[in-house]
Amino acid sequence: MKSIDRNSDVEIERKFLVRKMPDDLASYRHTEITQGYLASDKGGVQVRLRRAGDVSSLTYKRGDKSAREEREIILTTDQFDALWPATCGRRLSKTRYDIPWRNVTIEVDVYGGRNAGLVVAEVEFADEGHCRQFVPPDWLGGDVTGKAQYSNVLLARE
Repeated sequence: MKSIDRNSDVEIERKFLVRKMPDDLASYRHTEITQGYLASDKGGVQVRLRRAGDVSSLTYKRGDKSAREEREIILTTDQFDALWPATCGRRLSKTRYDIPWRNVTIEVDVYGGRNAGLVVAEVEFADEGHCRQFVPPDWLGGDVTGKAQYSNVLLARE
């Protein structure tokens, strides 16, 4: 699960390429994630299904910058399974590693399937001030926040 307050309707995050994998990556908490998209448009609206470990959810997102509207509800397994076929052709898989660093958690996503070899990291923030002030550790590479080629919705297209 993401580190933001789920009572909030705004997700504030930055995304980075990973220059060097952290030491002992496998020792960090990690979760297998499969996700697919029910809908997306050029205006930045996305409706996503995700299974992360034993937790299934449906998420609505709107926006394409570092701060986006986000609303998430937890689904039962039956609800997820009923909707999953509608994501055909718009799916991806990844392993997410949660790495505590200073006062944030860096989520490192190691993609599988046709995106194998891609590794990105996301950091979520409580407010835009902390987002702007964040100085990443040296093992992170370039900031790709808002760059379309690294968006999950595009990576999910077959």
